[in-house]
Order: sequence, then C-alpha cells, then structure tokens
Amino acid sequence: MAQIKVTLVKGLMGKKPNQVKTIKALGLTKRNSSVVMEDNEMIRGMVNTVGHLVKVEEVKK
Repeated sequence: MAQIKVTLVKGLMGKKPNQVKTIKALGLTKRNSSVVMEDNEMIRGMVNTVGHLVKVEEVKK
C-alpha cells in the first residue's frame, strides 16, 4: 500500500475542538511535526477535516 507523510504546518490555538482532536488522533503534536501513515480512506477523511492545517506528501519507496 502507498504511504503518505502528514506534516502539521499551522498551530492549533483557537481551532475548533474536533479539529484539535483529529490532529491529536493523527499523532501530530507540535508545528512542523510529521508522521508517515498508510494511505487509506479513514486517514484521508481525517486529513480532509484538517486540510487547511496540514501538508500531505506521498512517500516514495
């Protein structure tokens, strides 16, 4: 399966509670922190919820 790298590019101050919970569920803690995850529908849905706060890149193997 393909993998994606999700990087938090904006801070969470003043964001809606569901957006903050989604960021935490993705495993992101601070600005500029990154995680590599499997690319599936569940992760894509979470990324779409907070798309304005994160940067998504495909990981090349």
